[in-house]
Amino acid sequence: MPINTPQIIDTARQILEVSATIAFALSGVLKAAHKKLDVVGVCVMAFIAAFGGGTLRDLLLDNRPFFWAKNDYLVWAVMLISLLAIVFLRQKHFHITERAMLWPDMLGLGLFTAVGVDMAAELGMSPLISVMMGVVTGVFGGVLRDVLCGEIPQAFRDHQPYAVCAMAGGCVDLVLRQFPALPETAPMLACVVVTAGLRALAMWRQWRIPSWRVE
Repeated sequence: MPINTPQIIDTARQILEVSATIAFALSGVLKAAHKKLDVVGVCVMAFIAAFGGGTLRDLLLDNRPFFWAKNDYLVWAVMLISLLAIVFLRQKHFHITERAMLWPDMLGLGLFTAVGVDMAAELGMSPLISVMMGVVTGVFGGVLRDVLCGEIPQAFRDHQPYAVCAMAGGCVDLVLRQFPALPETAPMLACVVVTAGLRALAMWRQWRIPSWRVE
């Protein structure tokens, strides 16, 4: 049976997108619980975190319908995650720390960056625009989540590499696309590993980006 390469890539992208949506939805739920929001607030934060970056990407690429409208099972998944998380957190009295919120955010960053780069590259965008779309997809959901919670987005205030990690992963993705001998899904998977791996290293080793100072 011949291998349908576009179908393989599309399936891989969908798997990454579902995984990224779940990861960012969890980050939104944890942020909302940390802020002691009500049930509606928890659901809104989950939706904003999970769909914000991909929606902006689709707007910029003029991609209709939006990815979550085309795949409405993602909406149902986020609703279910929100409700289950609320029940779990209330029963277990789970103590939510800033560090606990970073891990699903880190995973979502890597997954969504790979999806954004792949979609832009498939539409024939230049390497620079493809990387930018990856960064937008991976970063903007978390930025919106933090803004709606009344905070300066963590991507801007903790001085640890965040968008830089997404840029690095996106560049690795595009470089690997120049080697046709590699499996079709290798660039996307490498983008996830590099982006999430660099972010994990930055958190573990406490890497810092110098802050801007005006004397």
